[in-house]
Amino acid sequence: MTENVINLHKPTDPPAGENAPTVLTVVPDPAPAPRLPLWVRSGRAVKAAATDENTKTVVRAVARHSLYTFNGGRIVARRTWDGRTGARYERMIRAAEVAGNLEVAEEWEERLQRFRQARHHRRMDLLHSPVEAAKGVAVGAGMGVGALIGLGIIMAINTKHPVDVITPLAATIDFIATLIRIIQIVWGPALTIAPFLALLALWSVGAHQKAAPSWSMPEHQRSSEGEPITPSIVVKALRDLGVPALRNAIKEMGDAGASMLGPIRIAGCGVEVDVTLPSGVSTNEIQQRRRKLAENLTRHEHEVFIMLPVAARTVRLWVADSGALDEPIGPSPLVTDETMTTDYKKGKAPWGQDLRGDAAALSLYQRHLLITGLSNQGKTAALRSLALWLALDRSVEFLMGDLKGAGDWAMFEGRARVLIQGPTDEHVIEVTEMVESAVDEMNRRLQEPPGTEFPPLIVLVDEAQVAFMCPLKDEEKRPYGGSKATSRYFMAVRKIHNQGRAVNVLMWQGTQDPTDQNLPKLVREGAHTRASLALGTESQARMALGDKAVDGGAAPNLLRPGLDKGTVVVASDGIDIPAGQSSITVRTHYIDTDTAYEICERAKALRDGVTTLHAIERDEARDPLADIAQVMGDAARVRTKDVLARLGALDAGTYGKWSFLDLTRVLEGTGAEPYKSDGVMTIARDRIARALADRNEQGSASASE
Repeated sequence: MTENVINLHKPTDPPAGENAPTVLTVVPDPAPAPRLPLWVRSGRAVKAAATDENTKTVVRAVARHSLYTFNGGRIVARRTWDGRTGARYERMIRAAEVAGNLEVAEEWEERLQRFRQARHHRRMDLLHSPVEAAKGVAVGAGMGVGALIGLGIIMAINTKHPVDVITPLAATIDFIATLIRIIQIVWGPALTIAPFLALLALWSVGAHQKAAPSWSMPEHQRSSEGEPITPSIVVKALRDLGVPALRNAIKEMGDAGASMLGPIRIAGCGVEVDVTLPSGVSTNEIQQRRRKLAENLTRHEHEVFIMLPVAARTVRLWVADSGALDEPIGPSPLVTDETMTTDYKKGKAPWGQDLRGDAAALSLYQRHLLITGLSNQGKTAALRSLALWLALDRSVEFLMGDLKGAGDWAMFEGRARVLIQGPTDEHVIEVTEMVESAVDEMNRRLQEPPGTEFPPLIVLVDEAQVAFMCPLKDEEKRPYGGSKATSRYFMAVRKIHNQGRAVNVLMWQGTQDPTDQNLPKLVREGAHTRASLALGTESQARMALGDKAVDGGAAPNLLRPGLDKGTVVVASDGIDIPAGQSSITVRTHYIDTDTAYEICERAKALRDGVTTLHAIERDEARDPLADIAQVMGDAARVRTKDVLARLGALDAGTYGKWSFLDLTRVLEGTGAEPYKSDGVMTIARDRIARALADRNEQGSASASE
C-alpha cells in the first residue's frame, strides 16, 4: 500500500529556471520625522516674520514717523527756549571762548546784556498791564455801546420808530450769542482734535529737518553717499573724529560748532571749507584721520584732501562730489590744437587739471625734474607729455635714455639728438656716457662769457632706477651705478644738478618705487620740480616729494594704485599752488602712443631733421684727431667754433652735425681739450700734435709687444 506524504511547510528555496517566480521586495515607508516642539516652530515663524522685508519696511516707517514727531517736539522746545532765554547767546559766547576769539565773545556778551535789559522792561510792563487792560476794556466797551446807541438813534429818526434806538445794540448782542453757541458746538471736537493737530505740526517740523536716524529712512534715502556738504555735516564729522579735545569743544559750543567753519565754497568738482580748530587740537591730529573724516562725510578716502592754509591752527578741507574723481578729464590741448607751438622760457606745459577742475600748467624753464611712483601708474605717460610739449620748441635739444626699452620714447627718433632704448647693463653704460657728455657740454658753456644765451638741452632718463642699481664697473674699477662719489652715473647727475640750470642743461628723471638705493637722497633733492604718482608708504612719499610737502598735506601714498592712474602730487614753484600749501594734486592728460607720434611729426616739421644717435660713440670711418690737426693747419690756436666749421667742410657726412659736445668727447683725456683764451674757447695746435705723437708711440709699443 502506497502512502502519500503531505508536506505541511512550503519550500523555502524558490524554483530555479525560467519558470522561477518573480520576487517582489516590499520596502517599508521610512519612519516619519519627529515632530518639532511647538516652541521651535513658533520661534522659526517669528524669526521669518521679523526678518521679512515687508516687516522691516513697516518697522522703519513706524520708527521714522515716531521719531519725526518726538524730535520735532525737541526742536520746537529748543527754539522756544532759545527765543525766551539767553541760551543762544551763551552758546555763542562759549563757542568763541573755545575758539580763542575773545573779540567775538565780547560782542555776543554785549548782545546778551541788551537782550536781558529788553526782557526786564517787558516784565516790568506786565506789572502794570492788568490795570491798563481793565481800563482799556471799560473804555472800549463804553465807546462801543455809545456808538451802537448813536447808530440806533439815527435809525429811529429815519424810520420814525423809537424802538429802533436799541436795534444795533440788540443785533450785536444776538451776534455775540451766536458766536458763543458756535463755540459751544465746536469746543468739544476741537479739544479732541487739537492734540492730533499739535502732533501733526511737530511731525511736520521733524520731517522737514529729517530728524530720524539713517537706518529708519526709505531705501532710496538710506544711503547718504554723495550727500551735499553742509555746516552741520562737517561739524558732526569733526565731532565724531575721535579727538577728545575736539569733541568736548564742539559739545560746549552746542549748535554754534559751525562757528569753527569758514564759508563753504564751490571748488571745481567739489567744495572747500576752512576749519579753525579749537585750542588744544593740532592740525596733525586731523591729517592723521583722513579716512575716518572722509567716511564721516560720506565720501571715499580719495575724495577728501586735507591741506594747511596760511592761517594758524586751521585746516582746509576739499571734499569732492561723490564719484567726480573717477570721471576722466578731457584731452590734452596738444591733441586738440594742432597749431600749438611752445616757448621754453615763457610758456607753461598744459599738464592736466587740478582738483578744482582748473587747468594745471607747469613751467619747465631752468628746472630739473623728478617724477616717481609705483609701476604701471602712468609715470612714463606723464613725463612724455611734458617732453612732447617742449619738443614743439625748435630750440630745445634732447638727450634721451629709456632704460625700459618698450618703445615708449621711440617717436622721438629724428627729434632727439641721442635716443638709447633698452634695459641691459650695456644700455646703462651708454646712458651714463650720454649724461657725462652732457656734463662736458655744461662745462663748455660755463666757460663762455657771462650773459651768453644757450639753447636748452634736456637730458631725460626714464626708469633711472636701473642706472642707479647697475653693478658693472669700468676699466678703472669705477661703478656705473650706486650712490658713492665714485659712481659715474650718480656723479654725472649731481654735476648737472649743481651747475646745469645756469646754462640751460637740465636733468629729467623718471623712476619707480623709490628707495634710498635706487634713488639716492642727493639726487632726489636736486630736482626743482618733484612729482609723484601713487606710492605704497609715507616714507616713499617723503623720498619723492620731501618732508615739507608731506608735512603740509601731500599724500601720494593715499592715491589708489590702478584707479588713480595719471594723478600726480606736485611740489614745485613752476606750478600755481594755493597760498599756504606746499603741493598740488594734478590729474594729468593722457596722450596715447599713436597720438604721441603725430605730435612728434609736427615737432620735426618745425625744424631741420636731426640725425638721432643710438649711443655716444666715435665714428671709426675717420680719424677725428688727425682731421682736427689737418683743419687747424699752421695756426697756433683756433676757436672751437671755427674748428667745427672746418671739420664740416672737410666731411659733411661725418662732421656736419657735430656740436661742441662731440668735439669735447673726442679730445677728452688726450691733453688737448678745449680751453678758454681771451674769453673764447680755443684748441691749441701744439697740444693736438703732442696728443697724436703720444698715441702713435703707444701704438708702436703695443705692436712691438
